Amino acid sequence: MEKSLYSLMLMDSVVAEIDKIALRESTNRSNLVNQILAEYASLMTPEKRIDNIFRSIEKLISETSELIPFVAPNQLTMSMKSSLEYKYRPTIKYLVQLYRVPNGAIGELNVNFRTQSAALLSDITAFFRLWKRLEDAYIARHY
Repeated sequence: MEKSLYSLMLMDSVVAEIDKIALRESTNRSNLVNQILAEYASLMTPEKRIDNIFRSIEKLISETSELIPFVAPNQLTMSMKSSLEYKYRPTIKYLVQLYRVPNGAIGELNVNFRTQSAALLSDITAFFRLWKRLEDAYIARHY
Protein backbone atom coordinates (compact mmCIF):
# COMPACT_ATOMS: atom_id res chain seq x y z
CA MET A 1 0.00 0.00 0.00
CA GLU A 2 1.66 3.16 -1.20
CA LYS A 3 1.24 6.48 0.50
CA SER A 4 1.28 9.91 -1.11
CA LEU A 5 1.41 13.47 0.18
CA TYR A 6 -1.81 15.49 -0.12
CA SER A 7 -2.70 19.06 0.79
CA LEU A 8 -5.89 19.58 2.77
CA MET A 9 -7.48 22.71 4.16
CA LEU A 10 -8.62 21.91 7.70
CA MET A 11 -9.87 24.03 10.57
CA ASP A 12 -7.27 24.60 13.28
CA SER A 13 -9.69 23.41 15.97
CA VAL A 14 -10.22 20.12 14.08
CA VAL A 15 -6.47 19.57 13.76
CA ALA A 16 -6.00 20.35 17.47
CA GLU A 17 -8.54 17.66 18.41
CA ILE A 18 -7.01 15.18 15.96
CA ASP A 19 -3.61 15.81 17.55
CA LYS A 20 -5.03 15.15 21.04
CA ILE A 21 -6.62 11.90 19.89
CA ALA A 22 -3.43 10.85 18.06
CA LEU A 23 -1.38 11.44 21.21
CA ARG A 24 -3.85 9.45 23.32
CA GLU A 25 -3.77 6.57 20.81
CA SER A 26 0.05 6.56 20.47
CA THR A 27 0.03 7.48 16.80
CA ASN A 28 0.57 10.57 14.67
CA ARG A 29 -1.77 12.97 12.91
CA SER A 30 -1.30 11.53 9.41
CA ASN A 31 -1.87 7.96 10.53
CA LEU A 32 -4.98 8.89 12.53
CA VAL A 33 -6.49 10.87 9.64
CA ASN A 34 -5.68 7.95 7.32
CA GLN A 35 -7.43 5.53 9.73
CA ILE A 36 -10.49 7.78 10.04
CA LEU A 37 -10.81 8.19 6.27
CA ALA A 38 -10.25 4.47 5.65
CA GLU A 39 -12.93 3.57 8.19
CA TYR A 40 -15.33 6.08 6.65
CA ALA A 41 -14.67 4.58 3.21
CA SER A 42 -14.95 1.01 4.59
CA LEU A 43 -11.33 0.20 3.75
CA MET A 44 -8.98 -1.94 5.84
CA THR A 45 -5.55 -0.43 6.44
CA PRO A 46 -2.57 -2.69 7.17
CA GLU A 47 -2.39 -1.17 10.65
CA LYS A 48 -6.06 -1.95 11.32
CA ARG A 49 -5.60 -5.51 10.03
CA ILE A 50 -2.64 -6.01 12.36
CA ASP A 51 -4.51 -4.47 15.28
CA ASN A 52 -7.47 -6.81 14.64
CA ILE A 53 -5.14 -9.82 14.57
CA PHE A 54 -3.46 -8.80 17.82
CA ARG A 55 -6.79 -8.13 19.55
CA SER A 56 -8.03 -11.57 18.50
CA ILE A 57 -4.85 -13.20 19.78
CA GLU A 58 -5.11 -11.22 23.02
CA LYS A 59 -8.71 -12.36 23.55
CA LEU A 60 -7.90 -15.98 22.79
CA ILE A 61 -4.83 -16.03 25.04
CA SER A 62 -6.54 -14.22 27.91
CA GLU A 63 -9.32 -16.80 28.00
CA THR A 64 -7.27 -19.97 27.70
CA SER A 65 -3.67 -19.50 28.74
CA GLU A 66 -1.15 -18.50 31.36
CA LEU A 67 0.40 -16.12 28.85
CA ILE A 68 0.02 -12.46 29.75
CA PRO A 69 -0.50 -10.45 26.55
CA PHE A 70 0.23 -6.76 26.04
CA VAL A 71 -1.06 -4.98 22.94
CA ALA A 72 -0.38 -1.29 22.43
CA PRO A 73 -2.66 0.47 19.96
CA ASN A 74 -1.26 1.36 16.54
CA GLN A 75 1.83 -0.80 16.91
CA LEU A 76 3.16 -3.54 14.66
CA THR A 77 4.22 -5.62 17.67
CA MET A 78 2.56 -7.53 20.48
CA SER A 79 4.38 -8.81 23.54
CA MET A 80 3.53 -11.63 25.91
CA LYS A 81 5.16 -13.22 28.91
CA SER A 82 4.74 -16.40 30.86
CA SER A 83 6.37 -18.42 33.59
CA LEU A 84 7.83 -21.73 32.63
CA GLU A 85 6.93 -24.67 34.84
CA TYR A 86 10.44 -25.46 35.89
CA LYS A 87 12.34 -25.49 39.19
CA TYR A 88 12.62 -21.72 39.65
CA ARG A 89 9.80 -20.65 37.26
CA PRO A 90 11.84 -18.56 34.80
CA THR A 91 9.99 -15.92 32.80
CA ILE A 92 9.85 -16.18 29.04
CA LYS A 93 9.05 -13.08 26.99
CA TYR A 94 7.66 -13.25 23.48
CA LEU A 95 7.52 -10.45 20.93
CA VAL A 96 5.35 -10.94 17.84
CA GLN A 97 5.93 -8.50 15.00
CA LEU A 98 3.68 -8.50 11.95
CA TYR A 99 4.88 -6.81 8.79
CA ARG A 100 2.78 -3.93 7.49
CA VAL A 101 3.10 -5.27 3.94
CA PRO A 102 4.08 -8.96 4.06
CA ASN A 103 6.62 -10.04 1.50
CA GLY A 104 7.09 -13.77 1.91
CA ALA A 105 7.05 -13.98 5.71
CA ILE A 106 4.19 -12.25 7.49
CA GLY A 107 6.17 -11.42 10.61
CA GLU A 108 8.64 -12.55 13.24
CA LEU A 109 8.54 -14.19 16.64
CA ASN A 110 11.26 -13.27 19.12
CA VAL A 111 11.56 -15.37 22.28
CA ASN A 112 13.69 -14.12 25.16
CA PHE A 113 14.56 -15.96 28.36
CA ARG A 114 17.37 -15.89 30.86
CA THR A 115 18.74 -19.02 32.43
CA GLN A 116 22.04 -20.57 33.40
CA SER A 117 20.61 -24.07 33.59
CA ALA A 118 22.27 -26.31 31.00
CA ALA A 119 19.37 -28.78 31.22
CA LEU A 120 16.77 -26.07 30.57
CA LEU A 121 18.80 -24.63 27.68
CA SER A 122 19.04 -28.10 26.16
CA ASP A 123 15.28 -28.69 26.50
CA ILE A 124 14.42 -25.27 25.06
CA THR A 125 16.81 -25.82 22.15
CA ALA A 126 15.18 -29.19 21.42
CA PHE A 127 11.74 -27.58 21.57
CA PHE A 128 12.64 -24.83 19.08
CA ARG A 129 14.27 -27.34 16.73
CA LEU A 130 11.03 -29.35 16.80
CA TRP A 131 9.02 -26.14 16.21
CA LYS A 132 11.23 -25.32 13.20
CA ARG A 133 10.72 -28.81 11.73
CA LEU A 134 6.95 -28.48 12.16
CA GLU A 135 6.96 -25.06 10.47
CA ASP A 136 9.03 -26.43 7.60
CA ALA A 137 6.70 -29.41 7.20
CA TYR A 138 3.36 -27.64 7.46
CA ILE A 139 3.54 -23.93 6.71
CA ALA A 140 6.80 -23.06 4.94
CA ARG A 141 5.30 -23.82 1.52
CA HIS A 142 2.70 -21.08 2.11
CA TYR A 143 5.37 -18.40 2.50
